[in-house]
Amino acid sequence: MNSRTRIFLGVIVLMLVVGGVTLFGFNNTNRSRAAEYNPQINPADFTTNITNQYFALPVGKKMTYETAEQGKVTERVEIEILPETMTIGGVETVVYLDKEYKNGQLVEETRDYLAQHKNGDVWYFGEEVDNYWNGMLLNHSGSFLHGKDGAKAGIWMKAEQRIGDSYRQEYYVGHAEDIRDTIATGETVTTKSGTYTDCVKVYDWTPLEKNAREYKYHCPEVGALVLTEDLETGSRSELVNVVQP
Repeated sequence: MNSRTRIFLGVIVLMLVVGGVTLFGFNNTNRSRAAEYNPQINPADFTTNITNQYFALPVGKKMTYETAEQGKVTERVEIEILPETMTIGGVETVVYLDKEYKNGQLVEETRDYLAQHKNGDVWYFGEEVDNYWNGMLLNHSGSFLHGKDGAKAGIWMKAEQRIGDSYRQEYYVGHAEDIRDTIATGETVTTKSGTYTDCVKVYDWTPLEKNAREYKYHCPEVGALVLTEDLETGSRSELVNVVQP
């Protein structure tokens, strides 16, 4: 073995060692972060009867949202509460079907799993995501289930709204880390579907994406989200139709 070969092999070994140390450190950091958030889940404390005034989900409820640019609808979201349930970590959850269309083409179909705690908070136990590109299934990026690979449930919507509250909606380190902050209460919001009062304004964000920042308004008159304001693009996604069962 000549000196050049020995040097080359030495560099390769060094890279493998450094890479291994880096990966080890990254995994340890993730495990440490995950250990900091440890919600206590007692299945007996939850129900599929979701009656939260800001986020009520009776079976058969349907909601449609639209985002328009220059008078043209560029994005449509269709949501339906299905007549089926999913048990996750011993908790029976409601299935919240969410379909997102851009320029008329399906880009994402998600099944969210939700249940209400006895204190009225709605908890989020996971989602199974199908991402599409040009009509073809692309991947399942964004999916997580409570109890799988260290993923943990979070609160989607609190029953009592207090300005300054901040809570995790989901926690799957490096994959799903949405956080919600309560910004204001008693808000009045006007959309194409009407004017709503006594709404709560929340700020949704994630440390995983710098550009994913939104204001959302949930209103008790319909028990649902009525408006989303994207803080990066300035676009508005408005509730245009709601069907109550």
